[in-house]
Amino acid sequence: MDGVEAIRVETATGLSMNVLTAGPPEGPPILLLHGFPELALSWRHVIPRLAGAGFRVLAPDQRGYGGTRGGDATWAADLSAFGMPALVRDALALLHALGIPRLRAVIGHDFGSPVAAWCALTRPDVFPAVALMSAPFAGPPGFAPAAAGDVHADLLALDPPRVHYQHWFATPGANADMLSAPQGLPAFLRAYFHCKSGDWAENRPFPLTGWTAPELAKLPRYYVMDAGKGMAETAAAMAPSPEEEAACRWMSAEDLALYAAEYGHTGFQGGLNWYRRAISPEGAAELRLWAGRRIEVPACFIAGARDWGIRQVPGALEAMEGAACADWRGTTLIGGAGHWVQQEAPEETAAALLRFLGGL
Repeated sequence: MDGVEAIRVETATGLSMNVLTAGPPEGPPILLLHGFPELALSWRHVIPRLAGAGFRVLAPDQRGYGGTRGGDATWAADLSAFGMPALVRDALALLHALGIPRLRAVIGHDFGSPVAAWCALTRPDVFPAVALMSAPFAGPPGFAPAAAGDVHADLLALDPPRVHYQHWFATPGANADMLSAPQGLPAFLRAYFHCKSGDWAENRPFPLTGWTAPELAKLPRYYVMDAGKGMAETAAAMAPSPEEEAACRWMSAEDLALYAAEYGHTGFQGGLNWYRRAISPEGAAELRLWAGRRIEVPACFIAGARDWGIRQVPGALEAMEGAACADWRGTTLIGGAGHWVQQEAPEETAAALLRFLGGL
């Protein structure tokens, strides 16, 4: 990546962060937050385009990922370090270490999208605009009683039995299943990236009517898995053919090798701990401090039109557009792209981001 530098930043939250940076040092700063199983590398095609427009771009490997070190990213870790308040604190500490009191915007993809949303909701003085990508933000949890029933038990009662992927990600064997995939780590990652992309013909999302087992069972197997199968086996069934792999222009063999090398070194547990905290009662409880609040700063949403991520939580897209954000600047769905929109369609993604940033 011409003009992109990797730097190491020591932060007050105990992390030694690997950060990709580009653009003029005096340019308006923007922060790019990746998701799972991504890295700062996932922004490789977008960073030069944003930097070329005059922005100072920062893309860190987040806690538990890639070249960022520090903290406990094992199964036995204190999961409070992986909750949204802690991840917002990591972003604040990074900016403090770099002497940046205020960004132009924070931009997040996949699991980085809710982190970006919580940055903007809780510290609008530092994060005065937010672009959310691929994962809609429906707002903070409230105090209303939970719906009766147990959707996970209902999924297991289906024929065939099913398991929600986040529920599976929170199990002790998830890391080993993916890290030691029978097909090999590079082939697992290739299949996982492929099946959630616009290249997989079955990705044709549509709205679901509710958070019920029959509706969730309509999601692809990478979201609602067959019980008894791990993600390695699930992804293998959706792996690209040799012809599809050769035709893929957005994930080169060199890119894939970098992902595999990083995850081969770190494993997946750091990223999986984010899910464990997010679906726990403790994770929801700490976020109720902001119940009833919404994002007040300018906000937009960008995703691939073939991304099931925009529909995996029924009603979340509509809640984000209509209630969770006070200054809504619009939704952009990029034709042909799937879940990895900034990798699959970097030119269109960068153009949408620059339109948003230009309107601030």
